[in-house]
Amino acid sequence: MTTHAEDLRDYPTEELAAQPIGAWTGQAYRRVVGAIRAQLAVENLTQPHWWTLNHAAGAPGTWTRATLTARLAPYDDQDTDFDAVYDDLTARGWLTEDDATGGLTLTDEGEAARLRARERNLRVHHQTHEGISQADFITTINVLRRMVANLGGDGNLPEPAK
Repeated sequence: MTTHAEDLRDYPTEELAAQPIGAWTGQAYRRVVGAIRAQLAVENLTQPHWWTLNHAAGAPGTWTRATLTARLAPYDDQDTDFDAVYDDLTARGWLTEDDATGGLTLTDEGEAARLRARERNLRVHHQTHEGISQADFITTINVLRRMVANLGGDGNLPEPAK
């Protein structure tokens, strides 16, 4: 039986406190990432395509294949061939690569595609945040950051793209 947001019940604090965090974070990850991937698929994109479009848009000509792959690979959970992603975006006419520097830059068509995908992702973002206050969201992020750090990971936010 699937329960939707409008069907959420209240539970005693003790029962909620005893819940397995791994099960809930795993379920949240699968649902959120699944919804994002489904929206990107409408544009025939994967998350690594999306990440590439955003990084190239944010710093035109700055990222090379090697530097962008190094930046994105830690977030990849699909064993992505990033060169194939760059080749695909180039073949679509959405991404160019400077012959001298190797810098990656979006074309006008690439920027239009990025904006279409952004709109699709924003729909998922809004759906995900329905009924959640900004304060609760921030608390959730900070709790997850602390859990990551407690288990030896990097609980800091990713550095902005340069």
